[in-house]
Amino acid sequence: MTKLAASWPGSNFLRRRQFLIVLGACVLAAPLAAFAQQKGKVWRVGFLGGRGRPISLETDIYGGFPRGMRELGYVEGKNLVIEWRFGEGRAELFPVLAAELVRLKVDVIVSGGTETTRAAQKATSTIPIVMAIATNPVGSGLVKSLAHPGGNITGLTTISSDLGPKHLEMLLAMVPKLARVAVLMNPANSSSAIALKNVQSAAQGTSVKILPVEARSPREIETAFTMMIKEKAGAVIVVQDGVLTNEAHQIAELAAKHRLPAIAWIREYVDAGGLMSYGSNQTDQFRRAATYVDKIFKGAKPGDLPVEQPTKFELVINGKTANALGLKIPQSLLISADKVIQ
Repeated sequence: MTKLAASWPGSNFLRRRQFLIVLGACVLAAPLAAFAQQKGKVWRVGFLGGRGRPISLETDIYGGFPRGMRELGYVEGKNLVIEWRFGEGRAELFPVLAAELVRLKVDVIVSGGTETTRAAQKATSTIPIVMAIATNPVGSGLVKSLAHPGGNITGLTTISSDLGPKHLEMLLAMVPKLARVAVLMNPANSSSAIALKNVQSAAQGTSVKILPVEARSPREIETAFTMMIKEKAGAVIVVQDGVLTNEAHQIAELAAKHRLPAIAWIREYVDAGGLMSYGSNQTDQFRRAATYVDKIFKGAKPGDLPVEQPTKFELVINGKTANALGLKIPQSLLISADKVIQ
């Protein structure tokens, strides 16, 4: 009987089946083991912010990133380490801090703006970089295209350089007889020229003259406002820039002192006393940046991940500032406003 079973053609089939089952188990075990290893890994993220260190991350726009990571199952001190670096609004520090993060061999660098992303880009061509609020990543040369970034950079854009015409429109709604509008920008930021050009193009169909005013530091911001008054500007548009955002309170105070209605791309200016802001939700963009980091951790290549554009923009108006400037908020803006601070 034993001899018969051994010579039975079906026995070879059974042996082959057993071999394939064992082989399949080994093949399946490999990715499962790798997955288990990844599950036990402590990921290291370098965070490069252009502004100063916030008093509380939980109430700051930067806090959106660790919140987003927690939502995805990453816990600091358990399977995640975030190496925080803050540029304090000093562009000369960005390359130094980016180099520090590269030396730490972080798994991903999350950058807080156009120029911090550029600093990271110059520091590494291999570590994935996720930009959270870049202004114009294609025009700034950070990515090849929004759909196919290529290279080691992806993330989100605010497209705030395209919002200048809307900012001008809102200022004209608030102050219909405007003759001159200043555009406060940092010339060291590559996206500033694009933002200025868009405002100038929008102004061609009006009687408004656009006055470009440059500032790279707190001292230059004061000089800029002195120039605005000298040139008889009636309002000011604040262009997106990490250095300028770091000085939101100073800009709001100077605008109030010189009685200049101001509009910016980020709500922090309004919270600091500025008149209006119109732009994407920055806290949410930092939270969304976490989804890119998660995809990269799971094996995605940054160059294959399309850059995300905002689909919603928020209008915030400071009613107290409007009253102090003797301005009546038009119904058209009240209806559009997401919030009016009283």
